[in-house]
Amino acid sequence: MDPPTGPSLGPYDYDLLVIGGGSGGLAVAKEAAGLRRKVLILDLVAPSPRGTERGDLNMDSIRKFLQQASLLGKAIQDSQKYGWRLKEEASHGWSELVEAVQEQVKTRSVEVKRELKSCGVFYLGAHGELVGLHTVEATDVNGKKRRLTAETVVIATGDRPQYLGVPGDREHCLTSEDLLSLLHPPGRTLVVGGSAEGLECAGFLCGLGLPVVVMLQPDLLPGFDRKTAQKIENHMIVNGVDFLYHCSLTKVEQTEACREDVVSGESATHEVSRLRVTTISQEGQTKQEDFDTVLLAIGRKAFTSDIGLERVGVQCSQSTGRILVNESDQTSVDHIYAVGSVQHGRPSTTGLSVHAGTLLARRLYGGDGILCDYTNVPTVVLTPLEYAACGLSEEKANLTFGEDSVEVITHTPTHTHTCIYWPLEWALPARNKNSCYVKVICHIPDHDRVVGVHVMGPNAGDILQGFVAPMKCGLTKQQLDTTVGIHPGSAQLLISLTQTQRISEALLMRGNC
Repeated sequence: MDPPTGPSLGPYDYDLLVIGGGSGGLAVAKEAAGLRRKVLILDLVAPSPRGTERGDLNMDSIRKFLQQASLLGKAIQDSQKYGWRLKEEASHGWSELVEAVQEQVKTRSVEVKRELKSCGVFYLGAHGELVGLHTVEATDVNGKKRRLTAETVVIATGDRPQYLGVPGDREHCLTSEDLLSLLHPPGRTLVVGGSAEGLECAGFLCGLGLPVVVMLQPDLLPGFDRKTAQKIENHMIVNGVDFLYHCSLTKVEQTEACREDVVSGESATHEVSRLRVTTISQEGQTKQEDFDTVLLAIGRKAFTSDIGLERVGVQCSQSTGRILVNESDQTSVDHIYAVGSVQHGRPSTTGLSVHAGTLLARRLYGGDGILCDYTNVPTVVLTPLEYAACGLSEEKANLTFGEDSVEVITHTPTHTHTCIYWPLEWALPARNKNSCYVKVICHIPDHDRVVGVHVMGPNAGDILQGFVAPMKCGLTKQQLDTTVGIHPGSAQLLISLTQTQRISEALLMRGNC
């Protein structure tokens, strides 16, 4: 493996060396190169246990493709109410979707390399491991090693899907990274885990007309607003997703089953492989059930175990394995930094990682002192009915400020204390009226400052984006009330909320709603 060419700078080969090609790592590298620093990225990502190659198109983009595939199916159903006539019955082609997404992954990989080269960033497809305070050993795909030195090191190795550690999980189960490596539709699927990733995959598969069961192991959307999570669960149940509660997966094994296929009017029976899942309830009762696919979505683990952090004294959390950093994204070693999902105790989104990486480079080389603000970070769950949130959940707000200092603002009094609304585009096809909603959480003593916004409905992420900057500037409920809404449109609900949760509860107690 030949080293990248370029002039050496002082005692080190590079000003900045980035281990890992995560979104934050790419951002800090490009920004630093733009500030005339010599930068190298070492990035060699091993395939998943199922052999799936991990490309440069981040999972967020793939999540959006999967959501769109599901939404288009629903749009086809709705279109007839808008006067569209279909010449033939619509059906979904799994192989066409897989081919299109994989082509996007390949195209993006080429584009990323081209962008880095145009910015002056050196890139090596090699695994980086710290072997000294300023020395990194690079190992390429053929096992060839070379030691390189850098004045500053940034860790941006990202995270990987977790496995349960039960018999058969790595041999027979998929993760979201493997889903689009399947040559055929996944059939009846068990999604293990109620994470955002799990619900997104379940919603996508259900939207394609495939049978899906979600096993909540352990919770539904951990870290998100509880009432919102329950709303998403209810919507998915209405649309055909089954849920398993209070049980755990203990074993996955391959079995054979007969399947009858009909081709050109003739039926044929043949043996196919299926997966037999063993679960155990809280009461200790075991149960077995067969699925075509088992998909694990129980969370993600930081990829920090084999990059030499302990050798140079970089401290990690014992509970999560993620890297401990200060407000400047600096680790326990002065010249080593971390960005993205490898950080302990901070939110993790692609947008946040890019922003944090850009600011880090400017602090290091641009004479800028602006720190990344890790509060009020917007996030979105790309289930077919989208959910976006920024700021605190209702539960977190109550814990932070006390229930007497928190007000939840809604539009109409309901037993769920949330604003239910019906998007106008849903009126003609008569979609479910009780699915979409919004709520705003305010801190009463601070002039009713908005500390949380939650939206569940079409394009929720795009709607919420416009409220993020005002929240960072101290948006109050009064300022929301004096804002003119765009009609017709769902976003106007956020500036016309009138009902407080306290009033709703009082009306309910009096039996007036």
